[in-house]
Amino acid sequence: MTAQSNRPQFRVSFSRITGQDEAGQDKLGKAREIGAIWPRKDSSKGSILKLDLIPIELTNHQGVLFVTPVDGREGA
Repeated sequence: MTAQSNRPQFRVSFSRITGQDEAGQDKLGKAREIGAIWPRKDSSKGSILKLDLIPIELTNHQGVLFVTPVDGREGA
């Protein structure tokens, strides 16, 4: 494995919906990292999503997931 494949491709974060603003748009709480997306050896077969926790609000559609690329300068 190369050093590049030892780190996730993306970080997965979750933010809970905490209310609505005056325009009726959802207000989100602070995002919390809950997992990562890792490359497979054969990239043509996709990637692997590993969640360290599953927020109960996610199962009730009361929050959003964010997927952000991992910058090569960050620690894994």
